[in-house]
Amino acid sequence: MAGSKEIRTKIKSVQSTRKITKAMEMVSAAKMKRAQDRMRASRPYVLRALQIALHLAKANTEYKHPFLVRRENVKRVGAIVVTTDKGLCGGLNTNVLRLVLQAHKDWRGKGLDVDYVAIGNKGVGFLSRLGANIVSQAVQLGDRARLDKLTGPVKVLLDKYVDGTVDEVHIFFNVFINTMKQEARHGRMLPIPEEFRTPTGEVHKAEAQGGSWDYLYEPDAKELLDGVLRRYIEALVYQMVNENAASEQSARMVAMKAASDNAAEIIEELQLIYNKSRQAAITKELAEIVGGAAAV
Repeated sequence: MAGSKEIRTKIKSVQSTRKITKAMEMVSAAKMKRAQDRMRASRPYVLRALQIALHLAKANTEYKHPFLVRRENVKRVGAIVVTTDKGLCGGLNTNVLRLVLQAHKDWRGKGLDVDYVAIGNKGVGFLSRLGANIVSQAVQLGDRARLDKLTGPVKVLLDKYVDGTVDEVHIFFNVFINTMKQEARHGRMLPIPEEFRTPTGEVHKAEAQGGSWDYLYEPDAKELLDGVLRRYIEALVYQMVNENAASEQSARMVAMKAASDNAAEIIEELQLIYNKSRQAAITKELAEIVGGAAAV
C-alpha cells in the first residue's frame, strides 16, 4: 500500500484536475446557449435559400448553371471537412473524421483524386497525417464564426468546380440534435441535390419533377443564378460551422461533467485508501507501544 504522503499528493492532483474540468464545464454551458441561439437563428435563412435553389434547378431556362448540372464522368471530387479548433469535446471530431476516412478510402479505391478544404485545426491535423491534398483551410474561427473568414477558403473549391477541375463537392460536419446528441453527417453540396435533409430530419425537395417554373431574369440568368447559388453555398457552409460550434460546446460540457464526476469518485476512493493507511499506521504504533510496555 502506498504511503500516506503519496496518497495525499494524488488526492491534491486529482482535486486540481477536477477544478479545471468543473470550470470548463461551466464555461461550455454558458457558451452553449449562445451557440445554439446562433445556430437556430440561421436555419430558416438557409432553408429558404435551399428552396429557391431547388426551384431554380427545375426551372425552364436555356442557361443551366454549373452548380445545377450533374456530371456523368466524375474524375475528381472536393470535400469540406468541418471540425473544431480545440479538443476535450468527447468523440465529436472522431466521429466526423471517421466518415472522412471511409469516404477517402472509397474515393481512392475508385481511382478518384480528392481536394480538401479543412475548417478547424483538428481537421487540418488529421488530413495532414492522412497525406491528403489540402487546397485551403480556415482555423482559429473563435466561438463565433464570421462569414468573411469562410468565403475565401470555400471559394477556392467553388472555382475549381466551375472550371471543371472538380466534378463534385461534398461536406462533412456534425449536426446538433440536442444537448446530449450530435450526429456526424456527410452530404453532397455540388451539384445541388434534388432533395435535402434538415438537421431535424425533414426532407425538402422540389415540388414538381417536370420543371414547370418559368422565370424572368434581370439582368440575365447567368449573373443572377451565379449570385444566388454562390450565396446559398456560402450560407450553407456557415450554417454547418454554426451547427458544429453548438455541437462542440454541448459535447464539451457533457465530457467535462463526466470527467468531474469521475474525478470525484477517484478522490473518494483515494480518501478511503488514505484513511485505511492512516489507521494501519496508528494501529502499528499502538502495537509497538503495548509490546514495549509488556517487555518492561
